[in-house]
Amino acid sequence: MEAGTRRPPRRRRSKRGFRFLIPLVGLAAVVAGIVLVIRGSSGDAERKLVTSYVHAWAAGDYGRMYSLLDPASRAHASEPRFAAAYRRDAGIATVTALRAGRLGRQTAGAIPVNMVVTTRLFGTLYETVYVPVTGSGSSATVHFVPSLLFPGLRGRERLGRRTELGARGTLFAADGTPLAQGAGRSSPIPDVALQIVGVLGPIPPDQAALYAAQGYPRDAKVGMDGLERVFQPALAGAPGGALFAGRRVLAEKPPKPGHDVTTTIEPGLERASVAALAGRYGGIAVMDPRTGALLALAGVAFSALQPPGSTMKIITATAALEAGIVKLSDTFPIATSATIEGYTLHNAGGEACGGTFLNAFAVSCNSVFAPLGAKLGAGRLVDMAERYGFDQRPAIAGAGEPTIPSASSIGDALAVGSSAIGQGRVQATVLEMTDVAATIAMGGRRPIPTLQAHQPPRFVRVSSPRVAAQLQQMMIAVVRFGTGTAAAIPGVTVAGKTGTAELGNTGSSTANQETDAWFVGYAPVGAPRIVAGALFPNQGAGGATAAPAIQQVLVAGLQAPH
Repeated sequence: MEAGTRRPPRRRRSKRGFRFLIPLVGLAAVVAGIVLVIRGSSGDAERKLVTSYVHAWAAGDYGRMYSLLDPASRAHASEPRFAAAYRRDAGIATVTALRAGRLGRQTAGAIPVNMVVTTRLFGTLYETVYVPVTGSGSSATVHFVPSLLFPGLRGRERLGRRTELGARGTLFAADGTPLAQGAGRSSPIPDVALQIVGVLGPIPPDQAALYAAQGYPRDAKVGMDGLERVFQPALAGAPGGALFAGRRVLAEKPPKPGHDVTTTIEPGLERASVAALAGRYGGIAVMDPRTGALLALAGVAFSALQPPGSTMKIITATAALEAGIVKLSDTFPIATSATIEGYTLHNAGGEACGGTFLNAFAVSCNSVFAPLGAKLGAGRLVDMAERYGFDQRPAIAGAGEPTIPSASSIGDALAVGSSAIGQGRVQATVLEMTDVAATIAMGGRRPIPTLQAHQPPRFVRVSSPRVAAQLQQMMIAVVRFGTGTAAAIPGVTVAGKTGTAELGNTGSSTANQETDAWFVGYAPVGAPRIVAGALFPNQGAGGATAAPAIQQVLVAGLQAPH
């Protein structure tokens, strides 16, 4: 610049302009942030909705699932109908567990979810379900379509299955002789098989749901009674078949053939038991008390429930001796009846009896045992009966459950006294009372009955060995000089108990009233190998009808190799 030339003045920028720009930039950043937040949260509500739906599905909470549907879906089907549809498909597939996996990206209005389905029949399935969503944000709902009913369905496909059973297993007797084999269930010893095997038949209506859940075809034949029913799961094996989505196969699994089963049934003892029934309606059960193995079951041995009569006195005596309210040497008045709560309860045939407690048991004296039961009380009587197996599900499938009213409902002293002598509302099977006798034979340990060979023995402690030894003395007396002398075997010590259950009024002294005949016994005392019980409904007194039948069976059992 030349000397003396003046520099033009510089224009100063307004600070006010910067002040104006700063807020605009900040506002833009905030707006951009809001846009990013909105874009980042887009679809979150819909994904949470779908997650809630499939998690409720996995938990079986169909009510929660229904609440997440859009109004149009709820208008199309009621909640019970909606839940029934889901249960139907779960049943078809034999679903045991359902687990929701990862969610995919929403496409064409539906969010895919990977599902893991565990089934009883078809194994584990890995399928995708597409959950349609209507609306957005907090107003989003699930729109029901048929393919939502099961993972892997498409469009309007319906779930279906085809199932079949494999070859049925063979039933063998303890000695290896087939009792039921092949499709015709034939046996080289049909006389024995006819007594114990049972028959196959259509699935009973009350069990249809149970069998369907296991994958059985609707037209399957299953064990209706006898050994076929007892061993139904093992003999039938595992069903197999195919699971369909429309015409597509989702899963396939071949059936597993049934297992062969060797039973504890001894053909010789089964024949002896049938011979002892002699064509009469009744039941006989035979057990090895050392193992609980059931060696024979003839007639209605484990199905018929009847008042056990005086065989119940084994249980009453056990409870009274355990409680210390009586001893074997205690004496009782000789009488023909006893009065409880103002009611006269007679001895069988109006017989006069009493004397020592051992003698009263040997001659089955109601006038001693009914008042003793009342003195014992409902609580102790019921508790002992339950220890012996009453009011418990039997170990043998299809067996009748022995029952005694609860202590709170059994009734007054008369009702307790009647129950103590096997009357009132007490009910038992031959199998149960045979097990009661086996408990005494085993020193107070109750063997758990089994029909499957080579099983480890199982026992339940019922009474002390001391009390069991006292009961054994009493049961020996029954056979030596009491009501059960017809069960005696020369050269062998037999222990037993008769029962004559009155089917009419227990207060009557009429000798010719209708009665069930019972007897349970075992031999040889000290080293018991066989215990047997018999029931002949409406056929007289236990000592005259049932005791000689059991004597035949005990003789056959002692002669058989073990």
